[in-house]
Amino acid sequence: MVGLSMKRAVLTTAILLSIGVASAALAPVANAAGSSTEERVARLERILQAKQESEFQTQQRLDTLQQEVLDLRGLNEQHGYQIDQMLKRQRKLYEEIANLSAKPTASTATTPKVSSTSSSLTLGETASYEYAVNLVLKQRKYDEAIPAFRGFIKKYPDSTYAANANYWLGQLLYNKSEFESAKKAFDTVVNRFKDSNKRADSLVKLGMIAEKVGTVSAAKVYYQQVIKEYANSAASRLAQQQLSAL
Repeated sequence: MVGLSMKRAVLTTAILLSIGVASAALAPVANAAGSSTEERVARLERILQAKQESEFQTQQRLDTLQQEVLDLRGLNEQHGYQIDQMLKRQRKLYEEIANLSAKPTASTATTPKVSSTSSSLTLGETASYEYAVNLVLKQRKYDEAIPAFRGFIKKYPDSTYAANANYWLGQLLYNKSEFESAKKAFDTVVNRFKDSNKRADSLVKLGMIAEKVGTVSAAKVYYQQVIKEYANSAASRLAQQQLSAL
């Protein structure tokens, strides 16, 4: 009887052990959340791969932006140099003509006065223009330069120097406060010589003349035209300054 009971106990224990081993073989290793180790590893691998791809794309964008910054810096330095050279030339020009009507030129009793108009018109086109310019820059004979430029414009209205000659004439007249005549000269540059490098400056001068004669609304129109048509130029910056002061 005892032997039969022991056999049953051993058999029951063996059956229970077999069930336990089978259950252990079938059940995956789970974490606290109920996921298997393989699933956790796969999920971590996907997260790591996505992170690496994101970092790679970010680095690519940073590299692209860095190159763009370098390119823009190079262009900025180039433009800055060009603007600096242009401003230096413009300052030199303005220094030469800033005081055009400051001092009259005295003539001596022993030296006969020669008409600047007749003298310049006897020369060729280039020499005639240079003669008028030299009256301003070298000899500082500003009053004589006015008829010299007028004579040149009359004889060579379509000259390659005509736009500059009209601008010079307008500047000389502006400094003598002869605003109506100066306006005609600058208008000629603006309307007849649309490709001239003096056109933007002439528009600024027209705005300044409009200010001088009290037509502020017209001055604003001129300055806005310069800013629109010649953005990022020295004339545009000057127009912006004049406009801000109105």
